[in-house]
Amino acid sequence: MEPMGAIARSQLVVGARAEGLPCRRGVVRVLPSERMIPGNGEGTPLADSHSELPRVIRRTEFVAFSLAGLLLIAVVAVLYVGRAFFLPVVMAFIIGTMLSPAATFLEKRKVPRGLASVLIVVAGTAVVSFVVALIASPVMEWSSRLPELGVKLKDKLHVFDRPLALWRELQMMVGGSDELPSFQMPKFEWVQPTLEFLSPTFTEFLLFFVTLILFIASWRDLRRAIIMTFSDHDARLRTLRILNEIEVHLGNYLLTVTVINVGVGVAAGIVCALTGMPNPAGLGALAATLNFVPIIGPVAMFAILVVVGLVAFPTIGGGLTAALAFGGITFLEGHFVTPTIIGRRLALNALAVLLALAFWTWLWGPMGAFLSSPLLIVALILKEHLLPTDSPQLPQD
Repeated sequence: MEPMGAIARSQLVVGARAEGLPCRRGVVRVLPSERMIPGNGEGTPLADSHSELPRVIRRTEFVAFSLAGLLLIAVVAVLYVGRAFFLPVVMAFIIGTMLSPAATFLEKRKVPRGLASVLIVVAGTAVVSFVVALIASPVMEWSSRLPELGVKLKDKLHVFDRPLALWRELQMMVGGSDELPSFQMPKFEWVQPTLEFLSPTFTEFLLFFVTLILFIASWRDLRRAIIMTFSDHDARLRTLRILNEIEVHLGNYLLTVTVINVGVGVAAGIVCALTGMPNPAGLGALAATLNFVPIIGPVAMFAILVVVGLVAFPTIGGGLTAALAFGGITFLEGHFVTPTIIGRRLALNALAVLLALAFWTWLWGPMGAFLSSPLLIVALILKEHLLPTDSPQLPQD
């Protein structure tokens, strides 16, 4: 009588031949889904359990994430330490990309591109110098009268003595300290360090202007060199589209934001003139300049108008009129005008704008705050082209 193992093998061979499976010398290919359970002679299939195992992060993925994080930290550290070099160069690249369409326009009018770049930079410098002159006059006047203005502002704040007295009584009722907090004017030793922080050195200033002129003059050749770096036709086409979109979007951003901010400055100057604020032209120019910095600029201008109004007017109500009117202007501009014009084109998320503003302000100061939105636009354009919408996406909620 044959052993049970031989009978089982013969049955498997017969079954395999009946199913058309190849076999030689009694060797049968058993499919993965039909693996035998040891000790079970009936041939019960064993389910393939590879798909049921939980997915874990492989060692190579962990190493890749770690290296990417270390690379990001190293890049941020280099940008922070080398800000004296990278800030003027990056600012020249961004502003040069914004002004490049104007150079192309002049070039089509038979103006050499090198001369066009010089004319554009000189015109932009003249406009900026005019705005700085409008702002510098009242700032120098107020800075020379800081002690006097501080005393006036402190006298105006005596109106809060009664609310503070009520607060002291409330603290005494709940068993707190009965000491009355007093308002103290801040010291003005911060003025000189702030001006040093805001104003670039002569070397940075010179590096920015030279780089800006050369970048605008050689932008076409630089574009061609970047595109021809890639050997693949699809890569060249993608690079060309990225550069075109960056140039168009940054140029539109500069033009649109400049028009909006000039409108805000004119409206603020008119409000200051109607309410009797001192030097309304300078305040309007300051409002237009600060409005280039999202979120922080309007808040800073509101605070400046509050302080100037409290010093210039005998009553608190009269001093707050211009600031409240400016708050209404910025509310309309921020919630209706700017989203209607810019938001539809670029779809900038408010949280992304805030985080970019905080990061670049921490990294490069006020100039980083100015560059935060253009750099965010560049990042969004790169994301759209390098991570297209047909890539795997998460399911909808």
